[in-house]
Amino acid sequence: MKQSQHKFRQIVTAHLLEQKSNFVIAVFCTLSLAAVDLLKPWALKIIVDNILLSHPLPPMLSAFSESFEREKTLSVVLVASTFILISLVKGAATYSQVFITSRIGFYLAHKLRHALFTHLQRLSISFHKRSETGELLTKVTTDTNNLRDVFSEFALGFATEVVTLVGMIVIMFIVNWRLSLIVLATFPFLAVISFYRFHAIRESARQQRKAEGKIASKLHEILNSILVVKAFGRERYEEERFESQSKAVLGESIRTARLEAASSRAVDIVTAIGTFAVLVFGSLQALEGAILPGSVLVFAAYMSSLNAPIRSLAKLSAKISRAWVSAHRVSEILAIQREIEDKPNAITAKSLCGEIVFQNVSFDYGDARPILHDVSFTIPAGKNVALIGMSGAGKSTIISLILRFYDPTRGVILVDGVDIKNYKSDSLRSEVGIVLQDTILFGATVRENIAYGKENAGDDEIILAAKAANAHEFITKLDKGYDTVLGSRGGNLSGGQRQRLAIARAFVRNSPVLIMDEPMTGLDAESGKAINDAMQRLAIGKTCLLITHDLQLAASADWILMLDNGRIVDQGTHEELVARCADYQKLTLHKRYVLDASAAVN
Repeated sequence: MKQSQHKFRQIVTAHLLEQKSNFVIAVFCTLSLAAVDLLKPWALKIIVDNILLSHPLPPMLSAFSESFEREKTLSVVLVASTFILISLVKGAATYSQVFITSRIGFYLAHKLRHALFTHLQRLSISFHKRSETGELLTKVTTDTNNLRDVFSEFALGFATEVVTLVGMIVIMFIVNWRLSLIVLATFPFLAVISFYRFHAIRESARQQRKAEGKIASKLHEILNSILVVKAFGRERYEEERFESQSKAVLGESIRTARLEAASSRAVDIVTAIGTFAVLVFGSLQALEGAILPGSVLVFAAYMSSLNAPIRSLAKLSAKISRAWVSAHRVSEILAIQREIEDKPNAITAKSLCGEIVFQNVSFDYGDARPILHDVSFTIPAGKNVALIGMSGAGKSTIISLILRFYDPTRGVILVDGVDIKNYKSDSLRSEVGIVLQDTILFGATVRENIAYGKENAGDDEIILAAKAANAHEFITKLDKGYDTVLGSRGGNLSGGQRQRLAIARAFVRNSPVLIMDEPMTGLDAESGKAINDAMQRLAIGKTCLLITHDLQLAASADWILMLDNGRIVDQGTHEELVARCADYQKLTLHKRYVLDASAAVN
């Protein structure tokens, strides 16, 4: 956590250093605001003491004594007009300070969001698999906004209020130390209230943020699974679950509001008692001639004004509590280290041939439950290899290891004779094209989704890729053709259309290694044929790894790896496996039975 706090402070400090010129202006505005607040009651004191009661002016204003005596009406107007001047100065200083501090706060939130997003993208797949998406979204959005708000409030509120508070205390002690002691006597009570408030609200805010993260995760999950929810008629069930989690946020929000209201009222009561004591004791001193009536008015005004900064500081403590929690949550993310790190001397994978070798590779997720056991095989460059086996056999794990989403627990993986740990991960992945069973499309145009496979892909490349993937025809029939914006995850397209766009994306990439994970699942015969044709063209000249349960596809591969419980139980061509592998023979017979049954139905 120390490391995360250091990284968090580093980001904030670097930002503040960039904004140092704006800080100078903000400090000037802060001093100006404090000065006008301190001067405001003194105009009233001069009117009462030096004009109405004819007491001599202070030495610094003695040059105006004759004018005050001769033109009292004009003197009252001129002194009273200082209230307008003070308001104008205060308005200009407040505007400048609000604008500058808000600008600094918005830029801070921007930098934190960027740092979090960049860091999250670079974290390992294992982190994202065990994390709740909604919780991460809350940290990137809500928590950074909390830090932005409290920074603006802190710079605008806390600095001004503290300077004003200190200035008031100093002036009050200069005017009358006895009355000042009465004011100071209220401070310990206010400090206890603020301390209790800060810790209570911080804990409540922690629980509130946790509950909000769960709501975001639940909402993300349901919206992504809305077809399943509707198909099973579970809308009411999900409403009840969502309401239950929403009530948890509601409860913590009400608790926080109650704590804020209770402490604010306590501050009011303590301040009211202090004001009562100042007025009574000050008036008695004025009657005895120990203090001028105007000075009592200054103390009463300061005591009344003192309530504002103390109340502001009390309210600010609640915001600081929330920001404290947000800063801790942001720091937690920044503290997480990447599980897959490139070596300092890692080389760039470029123009690979595509030979892939597994040497005695074993893997587990750190829970001592092996997923792969001593797996060894060689895939020559340019060969088409099918991986078959029951679900959980380890096929997808092999793909993840090739992409270096994880590192093997034991053994070595070589690509073109080089341990993949010696390649830069990004460059290695750039040499691999992927077509997944669950096609991932973005809420962008068709053109942008295809071009996602290759940075700066030109229009000609995109159209050629679409034609090769048998996608050009249906794309041109869309409302805006290649400029049609897709819905979330391509929801406004059929499964076959989505899959053809994924193949087009792989065509644009034109990488030497191609991975296809159950690309034909759930497709009708017509779509399946179009996609199969496109896949055959895509695989030409590439090292192709095909995960499939379709034995017709597997039979067309150059080599077949048959897995079971994380082990390669046999490997060879379709004909070789049919001849010697009992397990493969069973699959073949089962497939033939399915085909025969399907033919009978038709």
